[in-house]
Amino acid sequence: MATNNSPARAPVTDAIIIAVAGLVDDAGATREPSHSDIDFQVSRAGLAAGDPKSQGQPVGKAKRVRAILSWALENSPDRAEVFLPALIAMLRGKGGFRQGSPNYVGDEPITDAREAFRTEGFELSSDGELRPVSIDTLGGAQLTDALAAYVRRARRGSEDAALLIGAGKDLLEATAAHVIHERFGSYPQQANFPTLLGQAFIAVGMTTPQTPTTTNEPPQFRLQRALYEAGCAVNALRNKQGTGHGRPWLPTVSEGEARAAVQLMGIVSGFLIGAHKTKP
Repeated sequence: MATNNSPARAPVTDAIIIAVAGLVDDAGATREPSHSDIDFQVSRAGLAAGDPKSQGQPVGKAKRVRAILSWALENSPDRAEVFLPALIAMLRGKGGFRQGSPNYVGDEPITDAREAFRTEGFELSSDGELRPVSIDTLGGAQLTDALAAYVRRARRGSEDAALLIGAGKDLLEATAAHVIHERFGSYPQQANFPTLLGQAFIAVGMTTPQTPTTTNEPPQFRLQRALYEAGCAVNALRNKQGTGHGRPWLPTVSEGEARAAVQLMGIVSGFLIGAHKTKP
């Protein structure tokens, strides 16, 4: 999610890399963006180390973009998430999504890209606008899948996965609310976060620190209690006054702590979603 103080970001996966490479593939034809245009975006994102052209290798645009994004996904995922939407925006500005334009990329590559982004909770419109799917418009299995996409990004430490577009909630809060709603048809909108998370844990059969310990209880119970505590600790680090406008963490939170907090958000949310899917 882009904020007022940060560049636009978008998820990068193997499927998305292949689809986006197809958008710039102009084999048999000459279309913009040019290699020079791509040079600018590579330099802007600081990805020259993963650019085969920068290493003196003569490659086509599709192979070049695929190599850059694949390298970045492994070595600098944050920069990959900035480079990708900038590339899409450049394609859009060059007429790549406008039928009738000499630079139109074609119906099939656009369809492939739209499907790849949709799987990751993002929408690529037919005219090339890339934006996160608002979870406020989703429900049921669609919302479960969208939250799972955010979980995957959060586990990689992508900070923009910490807050969800249109929800006014962080990832873990939205996941807990969804699980409770799926189980009981509604959720307590005025409940504080520890109560909400505790109800979600109990709804899928997990323990919390409020669950009495018993002799010879499964070791998983200790893990579940620890995950609950970690979720509450991460939520306490949120800058509740700054939602959607700049850094989502309190000013006292270091970069390392913020990254760990995002990853923990992904771990606990993923644990909840997994339990929700498997417990009747």
